[in-house]
Amino acid sequence: MGESHFLVTCPIDYFARARVNLSQNGDGLDTPGDCPKSAAAMRATLDHLGHGQLTGKLTINSPIPRSKGMGSSSADVTATIAATALALGTELTPETMAAIALSVEPSDGVMFPGIALLDHREGSIIQVLGTPPPMEIVALDWGGTVDTVEFNTVDRRFQWKSIQDEVDEALKLVRTGIREQDPSLIGQGASISSRASQAVLFKPQLPEVMEFAENVGAVGVNIGHSGTIIGILLDARERTGKSVYHKANQAFPNAEAINHFRLLSGGIRRVAS
Repeated sequence: MGESHFLVTCPIDYFARARVNLSQNGDGLDTPGDCPKSAAAMRATLDHLGHGQLTGKLTINSPIPRSKGMGSSSADVTATIAATALALGTELTPETMAAIALSVEPSDGVMFPGIALLDHREGSIIQVLGTPPPMEIVALDWGGTVDTVEFNTVDRRFQWKSIQDEVDEALKLVRTGIREQDPSLIGQGASISSRASQAVLFKPQLPEVMEFAENVGAVGVNIGHSGTIIGILLDARERTGKSVYHKANQAFPNAEAINHFRLLSGGIRRVAS
């Protein structure tokens, strides 16, 4: 992808839920104090739709841990943008939601259906790669946090350029794996990307997790490129997710948390009030 920065999404069954109530009369926006990015996204969406004068209340519910590389901010911001638009009786395209999200902070492409590739800084590249095959992820959190905004303010072009060949190979495998619905190719690509990314954000536990993944028959390993999380990728058709989850708990007692997820298609889901 040349000199561009980009991320490939890894949507899982872990959702941020936003609710927006708007009013003509009120005193500013009532938003959660710990979600300043979502507050900014709500205001940006109102301005974009020509309703900047409105006030209202935003409620966010999300189990996604913050600053782990799991896209918690992107999920919160995207849910807020969609909920704000729906409160005005309209639906925004994924492209428009991405543009608004990127005006707030670097964002992945979780608003797009399927698996998506997005220039997470400027939105100059947007590609929907397709629907993922059935896959599961056993995710290991080793503790600590990474501030995504601060991480993306540092110029890391030299590090990324040094691993460009590996990144190109990884992306080619992931594209082919999605097109052919082959989890093993996706896993191979993710593993190459994970190893190469050690030059950008080192994860000391990665070699041990990769050895474990090979021993339990996983298709590969992926990482939070601006976080601490490491995921073990599994072909869901083999139905090994639960056993690998239990084995991981035994093998990695020092992990702060271990979770079992399903890989899903990205995009917004509307739920009943």
